[in-house]
Amino acid sequence: MTQEIEDERLDLEAAYSVRTPAENAALYASWAKTYDESFAAASDYVFPQQVAQVFHEQGGHGPVLDAGAGTGLVAEAIAARKTCLIDAFDISSAMLSVARSKGVYRKLVQGDLTGKLPFANGSYGSVVSAGTFTHGHVGPEALGELMRVAASGALFVLTIKAELYETRGFGAKFGGLGAQIYDFQTQEVPIYGAGAQISHALDAGVIACFRKV
Repeated sequence: MTQEIEDERLDLEAAYSVRTPAENAALYASWAKTYDESFAAASDYVFPQQVAQVFHEQGGHGPVLDAGAGTGLVAEAIAARKTCLIDAFDISSAMLSVARSKGVYRKLVQGDLTGKLPFANGSYGSVVSAGTFTHGHVGPEALGELMRVAASGALFVLTIKAELYETRGFGAKFGGLGAQIYDFQTQEVPIYGAGAQISHALDAGVIACFRKV
C-alpha cells in the first residue's frame, strides 16, 4: 500500500465523519491541494463524469450552479463536453482556490449549502452536484434553497450516496416536492471505477435527475 493511498483512506474516512460546517471546512482546507491526486485519481472517482454525462444527455444549459463544487471536477467534465457558464459554490475557500486555477468557472462563491444561498430567485438554468450529499452535514434540507435559485424548467443532476438515500430522507424529500418538479428519475451507479484500490471501492451512489416546474 502506498502512502498516497493510506492518506486517501484517512481523508475519505474523515470526510464521512464530519457533522458540522466548521468540521467540513477544516477537513477540506487540509485536503484541497492533494485532493485531485490523492483521492480522485487514486480511487478512480467517476461521480463527476457521470453527472456531466447525464447533464449532457438531458440537454443541460447554463448558467449552471455547481453546488459543493470542490476542486471543480464536475465543471471540468461538463466543459469537456460543451461550453456553458458555470458558477462554483463551496464551503471551502481552499478547494475553491484549486477550482479557480482550472479556468472553468464564471465565478466562485464561498458559503454553506445548509444556509441561505447568496443568489437571486431563478438565477440558474441548471444545478449540478457530485459527492456533496453524502455522510456529513449536508442533507436533503439543502434542496429548498437550490430549488429557489433555479429557474423554471431548470435541470437538476444530483448525486446521493446510495445507503443514505432513504435513511437520511432524500427519497421522502423528493417525494414531498410533488408538483414542484417533473421528469424525476433516479439511477444507481458506482461511485468509483474499476481502478479503485480503497476500502469503499464498491460503494454505490444514486443520481437524481429532474426539472423544476
